[in-house]
Amino acid sequence: MAQRPYWKGYLKLSLVTCAVQMTPATSEEEKVRFHTLNRKTGNRVLSRYIDSVTGKAVKQEDEVRGYEQAENEYVVLEDEELENVALESARTLDISLFTPRDSIGWIWLDKPYYLSPDASIGEEAFSVIRDAMAAENMVGISQLVIARRERAVMLEPRGKGIVVWTLRYGDEVRGEGEYFEDIGDARADPKTMPLMRKLIKKQTKEWSPVMVADPVQERLLDIIDAKKKAQKKPARGNARTQPAAEPTNVVNIMDALKKSIAAETRSRR
Repeated sequence: MAQRPYWKGYLKLSLVTCAVQMTPATSEEEKVRFHTLNRKTGNRVLSRYIDSVTGKAVKQEDEVRGYEQAENEYVVLEDEELENVALESARTLDISLFTPRDSIGWIWLDKPYYLSPDASIGEEAFSVIRDAMAAENMVGISQLVIARRERAVMLEPRGKGIVVWTLRYGDEVRGEGEYFEDIGDARADPKTMPLMRKLIKKQTKEWSPVMVADPVQERLLDIIDAKKKAQKKPARGNARTQPAAEPTNVVNIMDALKKSIAAETRSRR
């Protein structure tokens, strides 16, 4: 079942404009979620905002947003003031420039959304913008207000629609140099490369969503299902499990590759 649109507005390129709707391309609704309960009563525990000095609960109408300018000193902003900050980008995706798709590194991509026409009357304008970007292998760059913050976004043509990626802020991205600079200049032994490539080839498969299934989620569902049915079974003995032996750090790469290939061959047979 398709999700309801997260945002509705207009897509604009110069004088070409059409009504569009945007929907999150990913969802976490299927994830197992827990509530905090009172073990003694079985009732849900509710969270409340507490004044850090008086220790008293704060009523919802008394909650305001504050910007900390110094320790324990805040500038208070009312909801009306925050709403007035909303820019034109709260309602319009105005494509301001284009750039080659491969010029934007993966690390800048944050969250994807599906963009589609909001009405059939706008499909022609939508398709002109989409197809022109695809023909030039370009993506559009625009701004969009999401959760009261203006985000830079990338518009990428995809099939009949457009994928909108929110882009990370510049101060969120860390350069790889400081993390990789301590890695030595060692090179792989040329004798191991043919075996490694053979192993990679044997283990290569076409992409499938099954490859990113969540085993923890599946185990949680099994536990929950068992607890639903269940009659508790008596515990068996008090035998202690022996701790697993710690792996040695000494590894012969050539031997490991040979064993891996042999095991992969046996499993295929």
